[in-house]
Amino acid sequence: MELFGDIFGGLMVMLFIFGFFLVVLWFILPFVVFVMKGKLDSAHLLLENIDRRLAAIEDELRAAGHPTEEPNAPEAALDNQPSAVPPASSTE
Repeated sequence: MELFGDIFGGLMVMLFIFGFFLVVLWFILPFVVFVMKGKLDSAHLLLENIDRRLAAIEDELRAAGHPTEEPNAPEAALDNQPSAVPPASSTE
């Protein structure tokens, strides 16, 4: 019977530590979410500002007569095309 009490007591201590950890997380996580939301909002505003400035630069270049180029496909994409001839297999 004493063994049962030792096992139960150890289990209760572990559950108490785990519960305390969960309570700490329960109190901290809402503040973390609000801080991340603020940072995400400021990053979104910064990205919109950069997009507006880039559009203004493109408009100025078009007005000055400079041709603007559309982005081309990356060269690496052309290297990934399957070849018509399969590689030679070595049969020994």
